[in-house]
Amino acid sequence: MKITGIEAIHLRAEDPLIELFDGSWDDCVLVVHTDSGLVGVGETESMAPAIQAIVRGPSSHNHARSLSAILSGADPSDPEQLWHRMYEATDYVGRRGLMMHAIGGVDLALWDLRGKMEGKPIHKVWAGNRRDRVPAYGTIYPMAQTPEGVRAQVAEGQAKNLRHFKFAADPWWMDDIPRTGRLLAAAREQAGDQAHLIVDAALSYRTAAEGLRLFPAFRDAGIWFLEAPLPLDDVEGHLEMSQHGIPIGVGDLGLTHVREFIEMMDRGGASICQPDISQVGGFTGIRQIAAAAWARGKRVITHGYKTNIEIAANLHFLAAQPNEEPLEFSLSHSPLRWNTTIEHFPVEEDGCVLVPQRPGLGVTLNEETIEHYRFVPK
Repeated sequence: MKITGIEAIHLRAEDPLIELFDGSWDDCVLVVHTDSGLVGVGETESMAPAIQAIVRGPSSHNHARSLSAILSGADPSDPEQLWHRMYEATDYVGRRGLMMHAIGGVDLALWDLRGKMEGKPIHKVWAGNRRDRVPAYGTIYPMAQTPEGVRAQVAEGQAKNLRHFKFAADPWWMDDIPRTGRLLAAAREQAGDQAHLIVDAALSYRTAAEGLRLFPAFRDAGIWFLEAPLPLDDVEGHLEMSQHGIPIGVGDLGLTHVREFIEMMDRGGASICQPDISQVGGFTGIRQIAAAAWARGKRVITHGYKTNIEIAANLHFLAAQPNEEPLEFSLSHSPLRWNTTIEHFPVEEDGCVLVPQRPGLGVTLNEETIEHYRFVPK
């Protein structure tokens, strides 16, 4: 079997709140084609036109090649070997950032192919079938601005069997901290004392001192951990925030390489790595990060705010890990979130999501959705 081509499909639904930090309305789906007719599917959390250029554009020289040129004619049976081939043939233009986003989406598709070739779900290809269901938490964004609205948002997630919740912050949380505390208290009241509540600060704070002003409200609400509080270059600020009793998670908003996660664990006080599997080099990249985290006694809780392609990828990864960790379950209202694949992964009555058992990722593209939301630049 040989790879014959790679598609990078830009999907875009019109976002009624385009000014917000919400990538679920815009997506890049990667499809790896073979001469056997078998295809592998992935996606990446990135700027789709840039990914298309990396995948399809003409190569500049032998260390700045397009991913299509690198993989054309290759045997897809060894995704790790192909990952290193892509990484080494693009090192002139990027071992971080956009290049890793593109490699990540293609790597997911290559592992999807590998599973289909073996007739196994990906977690069983690794002989890592430790669990068949993963507990989930629902991500809510944007947060309502009244206690009644927040309770309604949590109730909507509870109607989907979710028991744990994450709220993504906006800068307005800092404008009236007592009100923010009341909103978080409303979330806690609706969710119940046994629920985990997480705050994704989404890089809202410019300094550690600024972010620490919210810690009393976070403590009162019993926040489980704080995600992405500061610009990722502020390693020292992360270390400062980590010393005030609330675990700090990092990585989903810009870290793309295992060495960056190591720096945040070793120098930034991070206790939780939160890689986006599509941004860190796919399955091959995230397994490097997980190995580094476990060697340090740290946790890995994956980020996931795209479609059911990424939901499936995270389920396979989490199913194979030594310790049980939760799945991020986006509650975005974007049609891409729910309809990009034919398969759906509902939260079961026990608050868990079943791990796909079909070969590969276990997802099939919904061609109606692909054609309806395919973005063609004017």
